Formats: sequence, C-alpha cells, structure tokens
Amino acid sequence: MHKMGPVKRKILLALLGGVALGFSQNPRQYYKNLRLIKNEWKKINQQAFIRSIRRLAKEKLLEEKILPDGSYKLILTAKGKREAKILEILGNSINFKIPKRWDGKWRVVLFDIPEKDRVFRDILREHLHNLKFAKLQRSVFVSPHPFEKPIAELIEIYSAQPYVRIITAEKIDNETSMKKYFSK
Repeated sequence: MHKMGPVKRKILLALLGGVALGFSQNPRQYYKNLRLIKNEWKKINQQAFIRSIRRLAKEKLLEEKILPDGSYKLILTAKGKREAKILEILGNSINFKIPKRWDGKWRVVLFDIPEKDRVFRDILREHLHNLKFAKLQRSVFVSPHPFEKPIAELIEIYSAQPYVRIITAEKIDNETSMKKYFSK
C-alpha cells in the first residue's frame, strides 16, 4: 500500500503533519512546520489533488466530511494514519544518516512471517532493500548500519513483533565478505 504517487503521499503526510502542528511546543517550530506544509501544497496540481483525494477516500485512507457551511474537512482514518506513519518511517529511514565510523556491530534481521501476512513480509523486504541490507538468506538480512529503530517502528505498526527478530552482533562468520559488500 505504501507504493503511491507523490500527490497521495503529500496529502497523507500533510494530514499527519496537522497532528504534528498541534504538538509543536514552540511557536517558531509551529510556524516553520506550517510554512513547509504550505509550500508543499502550492506545488500540487489541482486536478491531481482532486483525483488523489477521491482515490484515498475510495481506499478508505481518509474521510471527507461536508461541513454546514458547504466546505469540506478531510480526516485520516485509522488505516490512513497507519499508512501515513509507514510513509513517514520510510522517508525518515531511507534518508537516515549513516555514521562516518562503523561501531563494529552487525545488525541482523530475521523473520518468519506467516503467509496470511504476506503483504507485510513484502513491505519489510522492500524496506530492508531500501536500507541497503545484504540478503544472507530468504528471510535473513544484515547491515553494519544502526537501523534498529526504524525497523522496530515498522514492525510495531504492523504488530509483527512475534515474527521478527533484530539482533545486534559483534561478529559474523562471513565478516570479510560482508565488509567487502558494504565497502562498495
């Protein structure tokens, strides 16, 4: 589901951002966030915007409410909030800054996700691929970078904690080949 066009992404993230505005502690931060959201909205083509709103409503990611004065109010559904959080995690983790110095630890992600949750399994694999994890086996991935937190957040959103393990290891048996792989 997280594969969607840029307009749909902006709409979901902007609606989620509205929640973030409410939690802004400092007026400067509030106005800075508001300016960023406003600038993103200006870049959206109106026809694409209307099409995207209709699709998001059809997919039950947002709900349109008509107010007594005839204006519309867009509200993220629970499903929409979940998808927006996934988009936010993907956006943040893909741009996650890799430390200049390696801490000497390997991050290993193992999973055994049931067939009924195949959609999440595919999302997790894609997420690990985007984070440049190396595939050791079909459901075992490794990385020298500290991406435990974004992966744990994704797992939590999908309530997949029983099926996924994240291990931080100091040594793996094929370390030489892994170092070559990540030094490319």
